[in-house]
Amino acid sequence: MRAGAGAGARMLVSLLMAALMAGAAVVTWAITPTAKLAATRPAVDLPAMVPSVIGEWREDKGMVAAVVNPETEAALSKLYAQTISRSYVHRDGRRVMLSIAYGRDQGGEATQVHRPEFCYAAQGFSLDEQADGALATPHGAIPVRRMVAVQGARVEPITYWITVGDRATLPGLGRKLAQLSYGLNGAVPDGLLFRVSSIGRDKAQAYRDQDAFANALLAAASPAQRVRLAGLAPVPSAAPGASSLTPSAAPSIVPAAAPPTAPPNASP
Repeated sequence: MRAGAGAGARMLVSLLMAALMAGAAVVTWAITPTAKLAATRPAVDLPAMVPSVIGEWREDKGMVAAVVNPETEAALSKLYAQTISRSYVHRDGRRVMLSIAYGRDQGGEATQVHRPEFCYAAQGFSLDEQADGALATPHGAIPVRRMVAVQGARVEPITYWITVGDRATLPGLGRKLAQLSYGLNGAVPDGLLFRVSSIGRDKAQAYRDQDAFANALLAAASPAQRVRLAGLAPVPSAAPGASSLTPSAAPSIVPAAAPPTAPPNASP
C-alpha cells in the first residue's frame, strides 16, 4: 500500500510540474512582444535627419569617417536598417567624426545595437577613462558615455549614447529597463547608436567640440527628429498669457558634464 501511495504521489508531482511548465510556456508566449514600434510611425531617414551643413560645421566629403567596426557588411545589414558615417569640420578647423546606426528591433541582445567598446576593442584599441555623464542641451540632458580609445599614436576621445524607442539611455541596466518597459506593453522598440569622436590628445577640448557638434545637430533637427535621435521630448509651450519662465515651460538645462575622471579601464 505504501509503495502504491508513493508511486501515486510521485505521479501527482510529475503532473503538477508538467502543468506548471506548460503554464509558464503559455505565459511566456502571451507576454512576448510582437508589435514592432518601427511599423507604427514614420520611417527613419538618416541622410535627411543629418544635413551636410550643421550650424558652423560642414561635412568634409573628402574624408570618410573612421568607423571602427570588425563586422562584415552582410552582418551589418542584418543588424542595422540604416547607418551613416561622416566627418565634419568647423569653420575654425576643428574636426569630429559622426557615426549613427539605426535598427528596427531593439528588443533583445541578439538584435540590439552594439556597444562601441566591443567594436574598438576587437580592432586592437585599448579603452581608457570610461565614465558616464550627461550632455546638456536646451531641450534636456542626454545620458552619455565618454571614453578614450588608444591604438599606438592614435588617441580618439569618444562620446556616445543609444536610444530604445523614444528614450535615450546607455548599455546595461538602463537599456534593459527600457526594453522591459516596451515589452510589457507588447511592443518591440526600434533605436539607434549615436557616436561622435575626435582625434587628438586634448580630451577636454575634444569633449567640448563633440558637445557643441551634437547641440548644433539637435538644434537643426525638428522636434520629432530630436525624439528619434536623442530621446528629447518637445518642451511644453506656455499657456496663453503665462510667463515663459514658469517651470512647466522652461527648458530643462543641466550643467555640462565634466570630462571623465575615472581611472583607466574603469568598468562601463
